[in-house]
Amino acid sequence: MKQLEPDLWQSTIHRAGILNTHAYFLERPAGNILFYNTGNEADLREMAERGGVACQLLTHRDEAGPSQARIRDRFGCRLGCSAIEAPFVSAHGKPDLLFAASDGRIEDVGIIHTPGHTDGSVCYFYGSPHGKSYLFSGDTIFQWDGEWSTLVLPGAGGSAADLVQSLTKLREVSPDLVMSSGFVGEVAYREVTREGWTAVLDTTIARLAVSS
Repeated sequence: MKQLEPDLWQSTIHRAGILNTHAYFLERPAGNILFYNTGNEADLREMAERGGVACQLLTHRDEAGPSQARIRDRFGCRLGCSAIEAPFVSAHGKPDLLFAASDGRIEDVGIIHTPGHTDGSVCYFYGSPHGKSYLFSGDTIFQWDGEWSTLVLPGAGGSAADLVQSLTKLREVSPDLVMSSGFVGEVAYREVTREGWTAVLDTTIARLAVSS
């Protein structure tokens, strides 16, 4: 794994056609969290050496896969996702934590309900005690060849109108790092400033509004 911050690691890249993915391992006193999914054995060994995984959090159905069962068996961890995504995630193991629209936190991690990519997509926000804040954006907003992009999946309940509202909601948080689960190219995450993040969201919202 690649260390990004004192308490944050990025998994080995997984490539599937043009789409690439990383998972992110967050080390914290209350129990380590794995955001997204990885089946890389070397990464799982390193997670075990760093105290294991207490909880795996998925943002939407596309992150579900056979490796989540391996992770649960290995670490005895809980699995969390939104209630809307649970029927799809359950194909590879029933979630323990189902987040309703009224749920805004799991312990010290913020849950932001962001439908648009799919109807049950969520993002997670964490303020690190080391000083920076992290936004795990799933596929709500991601990098495409180094540029910010979005993707609406109507067949999964996604809609441009919902995504506009969700991106507007993300203006309320001020991340230092934004990490998606899927991306195209070699850029997986970005460091942002408050001004830069707001500008990115405003530009993306305007583009979606025109297309819808």
